[in-house]
Amino acid sequence: MKLIMIRHGQTQGNTEGRYLGKTDEPLCPEGAGYIKKKKEEGGYPGAEIVWSSPMQRCLQTARLIYPDADIQVEDDLRECDFGKFEYKNYTELSGDEDYRAWVNSSGTLPFPEGEDADDFRQRCREAFLRVVRRYDNDAEVALVVHGGTMMSVFSKFEEPPSGYFDRQPKNGCGYICDFDPETEKLTVLEEV
Repeated sequence: MKLIMIRHGQTQGNTEGRYLGKTDEPLCPEGAGYIKKKKEEGGYPGAEIVWSSPMQRCLQTARLIYPDADIQVEDDLRECDFGKFEYKNYTELSGDEDYRAWVNSSGTLPFPEGEDADDFRQRCREAFLRVVRRYDNDAEVALVVHGGTMMSVFSKFEEPPSGYFDRQPKNGCGYICDFDPETEKLTVLEEV
């Protein structure tokens, strides 16, 4: 199966280095402009089937790249709930004891008042499998999702194995992959 995984375009929160999870923020003008320009230059491969996170930043990106597609939505492909860190950046959080503890744990502690990282990764992986198991090996499927969603999927299914932080695409970028439905393994073929 040809699988295209694309991270949504840039939002204002992304430009400010904010933890952007459950905040349903649209693309900023620069983010939309980047997607449009890259699309015009042929920077995105075609796809027969397009899936998206329900967040407007992903849906807007999907519509800009695949304007004629009937975009399907999978709720569990959404980004992590960062709890009390939501929509704050490093500078705003630097004096927060919970934030320092979370950073010192290398991100293994749950987000205070938010989602546990392991639960988030498992949610994304299960949603990914629900989507890809619908199609046969000849399908061309695009997923327009979040950076954390992509990292969760790749760290579980990529062959050869990768770590969670090994696949952190920039906004509007991603990967063209081969997905083997039998082994449920992803092989990255090229960057988008």
